[in-house]
Amino acid sequence: MTNDNEKPKRRGLGRGLESILGVNKTESTTVISEMTTDYMVGSIAEINIDLIEANPFQPRVDFDEMALTELAVSIRNQGVIQPITVRKLGTDKFQLISGERRLRASKLADLKKIPVFIRFANDEQMLEMALIENIHRENLNAIEVAISYQRLIDECSLTQEGLSDRIGKSRSDITNYLGLLKLPAEIQVAVRDGHISMGHARAIKGVNGDEKQLLLLQKIVENDLNVRQVEALVRDMKNTSPSKKTEQKNIVPDAMKSRVKNLEAKLQTKIDIRRNINGKGTLVITFQNDAEFDRLINSL
Repeated sequence: MTNDNEKPKRRGLGRGLESILGVNKTESTTVISEMTTDYMVGSIAEINIDLIEANPFQPRVDFDEMALTELAVSIRNQGVIQPITVRKLGTDKFQLISGERRLRASKLADLKKIPVFIRFANDEQMLEMALIENIHRENLNAIEVAISYQRLIDECSLTQEGLSDRIGKSRSDITNYLGLLKLPAEIQVAVRDGHISMGHARAIKGVNGDEKQLLLLQKIVENDLNVRQVEALVRDMKNTSPSKKTEQKNIVPDAMKSRVKNLEAKLQTKIDIRRNINGKGTLVITFQNDAEFDRLINSL
């Protein structure tokens, strides 16, 4: 017997699980005994880490090693506070749905068992749950979010509107993320690695052509430009770059330019020629005063 004031002794791994359930493991009917292999879907159990396969649909590819080490120290001291979620594949065989950071950190902490919530999920549900769990809890970088959105659209046959309803994000937000995947690979890598922000990338999209976009990326990195500065640069580039319409407005064949130069020499004045793609145009003859005007008229 124990004194009513005595606190029950807790084992390191069990502390987090007990704090969730609010009861001692031996008193809970929802926790499967560590000795049995009959794990049931819908239950919470402690299972051997080696029985858990990686999630092939995991959208996150980059993990902060320092943050994982810090989490491992916390788990070693406090236990796993929140169970990871797995699906049952067969007897003593599971596949991770969500909680990869906790699983990795638990392995770093040399844990042999980890608390899990066991559920059923098909591949589409696996991808969707892994994505949503990561977006809302793990702070995916913008490129990982964009790739995950695209995978949901492609593999789950969703429209952007359907995806918006499914994950609780606005359609414009989804469109902005997906737009990142249309940028050159170098820019996507810069966003992924944190060299530029998503705001920078969206500003870069304002200029057309990979070459110009990569040049802008180089300027951002070399000069540590903020988003407003990049937006100003993009406006300047648009204002100074002639449009195709402007470029086609004055199309003068070399033979015609040569004849105009001969006429300039004969009249001893500047002559401008304008000609569009259809051959229609104007000649502008320059004069400095009335006397020169009379001279030019008489010559013509």
